[in-house]
Amino acid sequence: MRIFVDADGCPVVQVAVNLAKEFNIPITLVKNYAHILNNDYAEIVTVDTTADSADYYIVNHLSQGDIVVTQDNGLAAMCLSRNATPINQNGLIINDSNIITMLSSRHLHKELRSQGIYTSKVKKRNKGSDKEFEISFRRLLQEVTVNGNEQETT
Repeated sequence: MRIFVDADGCPVVQVAVNLAKEFNIPITLVKNYAHILNNDYAEIVTVDTTADSADYYIVNHLSQGDIVVTQDNGLAAMCLSRNATPINQNGLIINDSNIITMLSSRHLHKELRSQGIYTSKVKKRNKGSDKEFEISFRRLLQEVTVNGNEQETT
């Protein structure tokens, strides 16, 4: 198992790295060359700035059971198709039960914005949001490491 982080603009990169290190799970941060990241624990992969480059890199390098931290619902859907587990920057674990609603909402908002009908105001992120991600991500890592260990012993 490996953790991938869609690191371009991701507000929880360091939280994800800290937890990966704590659980001794390899982590790959995928970013375009316009972003600067340094980390002693994580593998850092730099892709070009073309649209969705990081997404395609992640999907093409995923294995079943991997975890992907992303705020991109399109990438999350592709991860689900590869039997990986996506989690967003707010700690929401994305699954087959909620992805259709998320993609439909994404499409609707895009249509409204293109017609000039809708403009979204993104709430400013706060420390509480990071804590919610940390709690949810820790719970996910505990679950997969316990289940993974049980599967290895049977």
